[in-house]
Amino acid sequence: MPVTVPELDQRHLWHPFTQQREWCAEPPLVIERGEGTDLIDVDGNRYIDGGSSLWCNVHGHRHPVIDAAVREQLDRIAHSTMLGLTHAGAAQLAARLVEIAPPGLSRVFYSESGSTAVEIALKMAFQYWHQRGGADARRTGYVSLGGAYHGDTIGSVSLGGIDLFHGAYGPLLFDCHRIEPGDAVALERVLAAHRGEIAALVVEPLVQGAAGIRVQPPGFLRRARELATEHDVLLIADEVATGFGRTGTMFACEQERVAPDLLCLGKGLTGGYLPLAATLTSERVYEGFLGAQAEYRTFFHGHTYTGNPLACAAAIASLDVFESEATLLRMQPKIRLLGELLAGVAALDEVAEVRGRGLMAGIDLGEREPSLRLGHRVALEARRRGAIVRPLGDTVVLMPPPAISKPDLARLVEAVADSIGAACAGSVEPSAVPLLRAA
Repeated sequence: MPVTVPELDQRHLWHPFTQQREWCAEPPLVIERGEGTDLIDVDGNRYIDGGSSLWCNVHGHRHPVIDAAVREQLDRIAHSTMLGLTHAGAAQLAARLVEIAPPGLSRVFYSESGSTAVEIALKMAFQYWHQRGGADARRTGYVSLGGAYHGDTIGSVSLGGIDLFHGAYGPLLFDCHRIEPGDAVALERVLAAHRGEIAALVVEPLVQGAAGIRVQPPGFLRRARELATEHDVLLIADEVATGFGRTGTMFACEQERVAPDLLCLGKGLTGGYLPLAATLTSERVYEGFLGAQAEYRTFFHGHTYTGNPLACAAAIASLDVFESEATLLRMQPKIRLLGELLAGVAALDEVAEVRGRGLMAGIDLGEREPSLRLGHRVALEARRRGAIVRPLGDTVVLMPPPAISKPDLARLVEAVADSIGAACAGSVEPSAVPLLRAA
């Protein structure tokens, strides 16, 4: 008898952010394909992709425009290096990103994940000041926000403020000044106290995703930009999670008319198709790396799959779909509907707070005994009701694809509301997943 996928998984796979002992105690859900904003398992059951496949799917699965673009590129070449070479897709995508990015960003450096996009920005900021020399070479510090999450590489983790994720790696990390999100007074105080020592201020604009969809007060991002300018500190905006429509505009920075010095992109860049990330910089930062070969002002960083042609083709096609389907405009009534639906969820006795911006929402179930794993139980109940959601502890996160239909959005919220009630009322049997919608 052939070995099944669940058996192979439990023998050989190691899943991210997963306690493997508990994973192996539950039957895994095996996804076979996708269609629109649905995921479909090997038994033909459909599930609304309520987390956008970890916050990256934008236009739905198997979108014909993006599928065709990737196939067309595959008929040419799947990959070639960008060390000493270039290709049309990388150059054309860079031009498109500069066109839609906040003003002043003119250069694009590719990588393969959001974490490395931030890592690159940190290294660029450090090297930029070092190469200016003199007193500027003292600018080696960073300021970030409490509860920050910028990825899982060492520099990105050093910026992070979530002990559960980052605490174990303390001895590997560099020190970072942290302020509470939204506290502009504290930010001003830190920048003043360390004048001439800070290389960059790093923020997730408007919303901190992995912190539990924590929304910053209006005006904080704008004030952060002003303070960074006043203290001659580079502003790095991590829009890996908030970019490409998640907050209702293409980039969250737009909502407070902020242009960062460096912008980090990932996740939705390819519409959720292929791993690709980008770090955009101002011409000021770029020019700080220009010089004769013997000066060694080169940015010594790169990736084998930098600017992968297949990923660039998917990203260009995704931007085409943003235009042809008026994605941002069509999102607006869905954002309003989500707000109305979540008002009912917020009224549930089991819910402590609901937070959100755009199509990003966090449903906080309050202080609970960790051993109850209430967020996980809600996710299992939601699966029974035909929806996939991913909790952050006891905060249930909703981040559906911008392409989701209004009826499916309503069904998603209803499924989550019912799941909260069921999970809080009693135990969950993870083995019983009903067949709600055949593919």
